[in-house]
Amino acid sequence: MKNLVLIPTSVVASATASDGRTRDRVARLLLERGAATAAELGAELGLSPAAIRKHLDAMLAEDLVETRELRRDKPRGRGRPAKAFVLTAAGRDDRNNPHHYDGIATAALRWIAEQHGPEALSAFAAAQVQALEERLQAAILSAGSDPMARAEALADALTAEGYAASATTIASGGQLCQHHCPVAHVAAEFPQLCDAETEVISRLVGTHVQRLATIAHGDGVCTTHIPASSCVTTAITVRTDT
Repeated sequence: MKNLVLIPTSVVASATASDGRTRDRVARLLLERGAATAAELGAELGLSPAAIRKHLDAMLAEDLVETRELRRDKPRGRGRPAKAFVLTAAGRDDRNNPHHYDGIATAALRWIAEQHGPEALSAFAAAQVQALEERLQAAILSAGSDPMARAEALADALTAEGYAASATTIASGGQLCQHHCPVAHVAAEFPQLCDAETEVISRLVGTHVQRLATIAHGDGVCTTHIPASSCVTTAITVRTDT
């Protein structure tokens, strides 16, 4: 009879906890970036291709991440198309981003809409972001009047508020991205929350902006476009939550 090798329970528990911490790091990185390939995740986290694939496969099985074909400006070469990983709704709600009060908030907004109409709902949404606007306004006072400089300062301030934001200059102007939305589930039913937030961004940046995508409507990132006519075409450093 062969001798059995007994693995101490403490060793198993330690390995399981280590896996959990690594997956938390993967989830946090995807939250900040919006999307990333397995190679990018492995390089950032110092993991081998086999190790990062093990974690991603487990997260795919648990519906915490999903894959999307990577968009490339240049023609793709031979081989399978590159895949980027993004967090699913379940992944956003996992350990790092619980939404314990979504049900209560949604019920309250439904009651406001039913009892007082859409105008009251819009007024509530505007009042809800007022305190946030005041905090963000104080944070960008030193940014001057250039819309993109203000957008960069705004991205830093939003990141401090938990939105994992970044600001970049693109060919058609500027772009402000928020990789996390604390009210995504509620805003999916009540877009007035997104509208109020967009108005805040417009006032703080100092020019008209256009919301191109929102997490609440199934996009990986909330993306706000700043028209080229109001932007200075200097490069902007991307700032993200860590």
